[in-house]
Amino acid sequence: MKKLDNRELVSKLDTSDMLKLISTLPDQCREAYEIGKRSSIPELDCGKIGNIVFAGLGGSAIGADIARVYLQNELKVPVVVSRNYTLPGFVGKNTLLFCSSYSGNTEETLSSFEDGVKRGAHIITMGSGGKLKERSLKNGFKHIDIPTGFPPRTAVGYMSVTVLALLGRLGFIGDKKKEVDEACSSLTGLRDKEIGIGAAFDKNISKKLAAALFGRYCIVYGTSDTTEAVSVRWRGQIAENSKTLSSSHVLPEMNHNEIVGWEFPKDVLKNLKVIILRDKNDHKRTKTRIDISRTIIEKSGAEILELERRDGGLLARLFSLIYIGDYVSFYLAILNGIDPTPVKNVDYLKTQLTKIAEDR
Repeated sequence: MKKLDNRELVSKLDTSDMLKLISTLPDQCREAYEIGKRSSIPELDCGKIGNIVFAGLGGSAIGADIARVYLQNELKVPVVVSRNYTLPGFVGKNTLLFCSSYSGNTEETLSSFEDGVKRGAHIITMGSGGKLKERSLKNGFKHIDIPTGFPPRTAVGYMSVTVLALLGRLGFIGDKKKEVDEACSSLTGLRDKEIGIGAAFDKNISKKLAAALFGRYCIVYGTSDTTEAVSVRWRGQIAENSKTLSSSHVLPEMNHNEIVGWEFPKDVLKNLKVIILRDKNDHKRTKTRIDISRTIIEKSGAEILELERRDGGLLARLFSLIYIGDYVSFYLAILNGIDPTPVKNVDYLKTQLTKIAEDR
């Protein structure tokens, strides 16, 4: 697995320089906070807002998930992330609706935007341009411009930290500059010393994890308290960058269904790899559930790898786990011998959907 230390090999496979895009996350998060602080936002009485809904898909939705989980104990109104063509039935005049599409052309998000307009929701749009910006401005709504030139999944800092700044300005939460600065510093140190390409395999967390996952099916478990969105991010990145199938679930929910499935098929289970994402803020009973779940899963013969970051505040810890996973997905792509950037199946789906729409 020392091939991951071979810069020449990595560069040969990484023709679109995904490594650079991943490595700039700390800078992206700093810029994202400033975008949120300086952007024009609507006048809004947050006391009259009954719920917040984020409409988005893929890389444009994971940022909302990160914000939702991170803020779940601070926000005083319900928050929902909608990944569909239509919005939940409760959306209306007391809803703050964020429509997020990095490209600005995601058809589900455009459909949700039109649905929100009809229902009289307070709408803010986010993205790098496209139809979403055009329709937003045409209807008199505020659009937050995100820098262009990124595959959507690599814009996670923009699509999450910008939201934190906006919610702070609107009065829903306290200002998060201190927390964002701490997270950025943590990410920089993590990249330079523990997970970046310059850190040798023997001392590199992400390279070792990628080697452990190579050729195996991986299941990533998070917790509803803290790491739920992180586990979803890991699954998405492993799929898009590594072109490798994996799955994710959360505790304590998985203890009421999935844990029973760790019996068959025995020849498959013993070859699985399990990643458990912990955090010190997890509920004490959830921590106990993780320990017991380990003993059950270990009986199948599957290898369990635990990951936890204990330094810094919650935002820094969550982004550190995300960053480790982003690098894992990159290194796994290199071990698979493929370029991590292209997403051919997504492109094919979009092309076929366009043809069907034109036929109608």
